[in-house]
Amino acid sequence: MKMDKIAILIPCYNEAATIEKVVKDMKAALPEATVYVYDNNSSDDTAALAARAGAVVRREYAQGKGNVIRRMFREIDAECYLMTDGDDTYPAEFAAQMCDLVLNKQVDMVVGDRLSSTYFTENKRPFHNMGNSLVRKAIQLIFRFGIKDVMTGYRAFSYSFVKTFPVLSKGFEIETEMTIHAGDKNMLCENVVIQYRDRPEGSVSKLNTYSDGIKVLWTIVRLFKNYRPMGFFSLVALLLGLLSAGFFIPVFISYLQTSLVEKLPTLLTCGVVALAALISLFSGMVLDTIKQKNRQDFEMQLHYTADRFKELKNRRNEAI
Repeated sequence: MKMDKIAILIPCYNEAATIEKVVKDMKAALPEATVYVYDNNSSDDTAALAARAGAVVRREYAQGKGNVIRRMFREIDAECYLMTDGDDTYPAEFAAQMCDLVLNKQVDMVVGDRLSSTYFTENKRPFHNMGNSLVRKAIQLIFRFGIKDVMTGYRAFSYSFVKTFPVLSKGFEIETEMTIHAGDKNMLCENVVIQYRDRPEGSVSKLNTYSDGIKVLWTIVRLFKNYRPMGFFSLVALLLGLLSAGFFIPVFISYLQTSLVEKLPTLLTCGVVALAALISLFSGMVLDTIKQKNRQDFEMQLHYTADRFKELKNRRNEAI
């Protein structure tokens, strides 16, 4: 099985206006790299133009960026992976710096940070700007990660990250999933501030501000439940407990005044809600224990992946 030194991964859907330039820029910035373009059912000449520019072109027929990245990660072996978009919004001059952190400093994920530079001035879609800020603040609040740009599509990965990352998302929420996975599994991450430029004329964004924004927010909630079960279910238990107490207090005050329970159905409802709060709390405890066991299993998986990486690397060196 062939192993690349650097694999540049470009998921594409109708990027004929820019893909040729992106491939050429990446090949110039990293001449030793192999550029892979995965065409996701494009109706234009994206695949042909990418091949003409020197890329290895493959196809993914399941629609959605997450599906494309799942295929890429499964099929390609490399010491370092650089993921970028085919819309020419991420400058190639930062590619070498990002890959160097993976190859020479053992970083598992390098994030191309747009939000600390030109993103808010270059991006002409105000709701995209607001959405990026909202997602970043939500993840920093819930997960307390140091990653500064959660939804950037410009990233570099180690072999260990790629081969142990379970891709579950189908669409644009994949970047959020990557960010949370890396932070939760204590993988080494670095931010590289990059210059962002808006899409050139003739290039159209495939990201729907509202529907994809809702999917990203739902992904955060889902991953909060999965990665922080004790925190999630404790919050649910707290809300249910407050709701139960809020309905119980008037019933209790009435009882003190009359020595009668005048709202028996309300009292029963309070009891049911309080019981649900306790069940939620204990569910969080059980799931947190399972999560810790999964963390242990993941560490063992990393050992196996490291051995596989060494084997592939030795084969590549012998072939050279």
